Amino acid sequence: MEPEVINLAKQLIQKPSYTPDDAGCQPLLMNRLGGHGFLGEHHRFGEVDNVLIWHGDEPGPALMFLGHTDVVPPGDLAAWTHDPLSAHVEAGVLYGRGVADMKGSVAAMVLAMEKFVGQYPNHRGKVALMLTSDEEGIAHDGVKKFMPLMADKHPFDYCLVGEPSSSKVIGDTVRVGRRGSLHVEIRIKGKQGHVAYPQNAANPVFLAAKAIDEMGGFMWDEGNEDFPPTSFQISNINAGSGVTNIIPGELVITANFRYAPVSSQHSLEQQLQMILDRHQLKHELVWQLSGAPFHCKDENFKEAVAESVFQITGVRPEFNTGGGTSDGRFVAPHGIATMELGPINKTIHQVNECEKISHLVQLENIYLDLIKRLLLK
Repeated sequence: MEPEVINLAKQLIQKPSYTPDDAGCQPLLMNRLGGHGFLGEHHRFGEVDNVLIWHGDEPGPALMFLGHTDVVPPGDLAAWTHDPLSAHVEAGVLYGRGVADMKGSVAAMVLAMEKFVGQYPNHRGKVALMLTSDEEGIAHDGVKKFMPLMADKHPFDYCLVGEPSSSKVIGDTVRVGRRGSLHVEIRIKGKQGHVAYPQNAANPVFLAAKAIDEMGGFMWDEGNEDFPPTSFQISNINAGSGVTNIIPGELVITANFRYAPVSSQHSLEQQLQMILDRHQLKHELVWQLSGAPFHCKDENFKEAVAESVFQITGVRPEFNTGGGTSDGRFVAPHGIATMELGPINKTIHQVNECEKISHLVQLENIYLDLIKRLLLK
């Protein structure tokens, strides 16, 4: 007989919840937890579903789990050993799109909350689960828009995001923050002309070459004890119209900063502007902040998570800030201590995404132990 966390994970995996379609995942969980005395509030923005499900309104610590029900598309179905929506189990491993990112985490959170409330129905404080169907997409109508509506009604002290943080064994890595993500489009102005008459033109590729080289080696900051130095990477570069006899009049560069809290959007904008001005380049800049960095410094929360992991797995987790962005970036600005702990990330977004059954059971037990540590002590 399979553990209940696996049965629930299967039900979620079998729903084709490709961003932004929730495909019925949230109603399933709302109804399930509602049967255990939980309350819920649902908001739909555009095509995106968001829900907060909670139990408890007494004074005391408040913990919110954060997850998403949407998944990335499976890609080439022929490359999968089994249908990505079949939730196939083989040799103690559960296969399916989203099992690691992050329907397995969501199932573990739900089971942990159920068991806690079953054991301690009159607990102090609050335990909650926030879900969105817009994490894998542009993340505009998900937690970014939903959290401000909930923050005043439901103040929380702690947030644990179920993103797949683990590397080799469950709990070996816990994210205590994430770098910020800042996009920029740089338009370098030249003068268009015929390739046979370069004296009548100004090639923006050559004009920008030294500045681009400087950007690549520039030390934007030195990072800190938990964050590496800020990284600047060019993702696209384009000039010309595709013909071979015209010198382009403009060079367009799209780039991204992954930055530590020691920098800010303003400081990075100033530094890039300084480089472009130093090379006397005519230019235009368009900035887009995807997410500011966050960093959990709450030692009580960090200790509780570490002890819960050790209690269940015997592993002492490494705290770091690796990986990309997560919805935690929309929670931390509300003054909530935010960290991430979830399944093994080896197969996420890949063909034959999978997770061991034993890992999801461990994850459920870690989450349950954490709720007890925070709300009962």
